[in-house]
Amino acid sequence: MKSSTEVLDGLFETIEARKSASADSSYTASLYAKGRQKITQKVGEEGVELALAGALDNREEIVSESADLIYHMFVLWADAGIKPAEVYQKLAEREGLSGLDEKASRSEKG
Repeated sequence: MKSSTEVLDGLFETIEARKSASADSSYTASLYAKGRQKITQKVGEEGVELALAGALDNREEIVSESADLIYHMFVLWADAGIKPAEVYQKLAEREGLSGLDEKASRSEKG
């Protein structure tokens, strides 16, 4: 069985590879062809669907919608030229910080 990291890294690599695929043969390529607005719309839809599944306490749907959200988030990252390592680094920088302190530091910057 693959580790969690291998699954996520493999998914991202597949998503990146689909940039050059035909939109007729790949859902991922069709999202790229429709542009960033469509990709971000899908991220939003999946986030709302995950939130609704959580509010309804539907464990199976929470798992399924989480997978959908991660997939669409990865499509957005790839479209924006963001590598997972960049996000992992940001998370590592925040590790050990109080969530309230971290949020306050972002408010002070912006």
